[in-house]
Amino acid sequence: MNLSIPNEQKDSLLNTLQAANLKFQKTYPGDKPERQAVHTVYGGANLFKSDTTHKMGEVALRNLLQYSPNFVTLANVLKLDGYEHLPHTEADIADLTARLDNMTEAARKKEHAWLSYSVYNKIIAKLKREAIEDFRIDFEDGFGNRPDAEEDATAVNAANELAIGMQNKTISPFIGIRIKPFTEDLKARGVRTLDIFLTTLLERTNGQLPENFVVMLPKVTIPEQVITLIRLFEIIEQKFSMPAGTLKMETMVEATQIIMDEEGRNPLMRIVRAGEGRLIAAHFGTYDYTASCGITAKYQTMAHSVCDFAHHVTKVALGGTGIFLSDGATNVMPIGPHRGDNLSFEQLAENREAVHRGWKIGFSHTMHSLINGMYQGWDLNPAQVPMRYAATYNFFLSSIEDATHRLKIFVERAAISTLTGDIFDDAATGQGLLNFFLKAMNCGAITEEEATATGLTIEEIRSRSFYQILKGRRG
Repeated sequence: MNLSIPNEQKDSLLNTLQAANLKFQKTYPGDKPERQAVHTVYGGANLFKSDTTHKMGEVALRNLLQYSPNFVTLANVLKLDGYEHLPHTEADIADLTARLDNMTEAARKKEHAWLSYSVYNKIIAKLKREAIEDFRIDFEDGFGNRPDAEEDATAVNAANELAIGMQNKTISPFIGIRIKPFTEDLKARGVRTLDIFLTTLLERTNGQLPENFVVMLPKVTIPEQVITLIRLFEIIEQKFSMPAGTLKMETMVEATQIIMDEEGRNPLMRIVRAGEGRLIAAHFGTYDYTASCGITAKYQTMAHSVCDFAHHVTKVALGGTGIFLSDGATNVMPIGPHRGDNLSFEQLAENREAVHRGWKIGFSHTMHSLINGMYQGWDLNPAQVPMRYAATYNFFLSSIEDATHRLKIFVERAAISTLTGDIFDDAATGQGLLNFFLKAMNCGAITEEEATATGLTIEEIRSRSFYQILKGRRG
């Protein structure tokens, strides 16, 4: 067959296209397979101790067991799938629980109670094992504006406590600090706290940071604020002979100007580029953002439509970049109004009603975030943490059957399709499907063995790379 396009011209055009394609892939590598925490708990720096996250876990577990002593109570409060078929009397609940306890997992899955039973018991196991996944030692809103001498002393004390926690292995797997923003009024204070905290910590630990340590820079509106933080990181890394790029940062989406700048463009990619590879996450600030939109306090909630707009714009702007996204916080605390040991029946009932109302709000907000592809959010109080896991486990477990089928079919089809050089055309799509299972395993929703229902081996799952899985199968 005589073709119309000469090979020389074809090769020249395809080589030019290759350069453009590779540049695009570098900018948009797809979702990262690394672990992302399901939440970040913010706590005032003045209250931080080396064992803070352990104590928060204990509080969270007590709160859950006090106001939901069995899985049926939680299912009824949250209206979990199948709750209407559950028993009502204590004796019947105890009998059902004992029967479920003695079943195999395969048998339990055939029961109406499977989802609510599984969610409840997984929450308890998680709170005992690793209640707080990510903690931010907060020098901003959680600390407030205090005299310089007080913030200086707090920065030293918090750094020393973190060093003790590192030594005793009592800190959360992800941890960091939030400094004050680099606005004109607060930039000097933010830099000073950063310097004091990191200098104290690194001197105490001989230049070692905790794993997954990050610095949160809030209220970012222009790239220059990020650039300044990166230059400060470089100075600290050089002083302590740390490898370049060791210090990482995250930013906050909490002003309208970070959604649309003065020229009507979204500046998020310019802000990410200003981070020079160190900016790894963008967290949404519900209350600052709604306030910047002119929403009055009564209506400043995660469920407001202005928040959804900001979320979707952020996801469109940063989709495929590998930047982790986090939703904001629920400001309704599931805490009863009455304290003390000798409460009346009416007071106990009011406490229970307040807690359950708070649970429903927190659960609803987290489910809304997950459905919209935001796999992380803020928690402000340990009493909120059980509902973070309730929503997360409900989300993954109620979706696991469909996700298993999709990934299994995709792997089978992809394994016989075409690999071109080092780039598989559908690798990003496959990685997205695989990441669902990685996220579910990371948070404790499913086990590695349960993930093998996709047809993948444990070794393939542990590779965390869809491309490597396909490459291995084709090999």
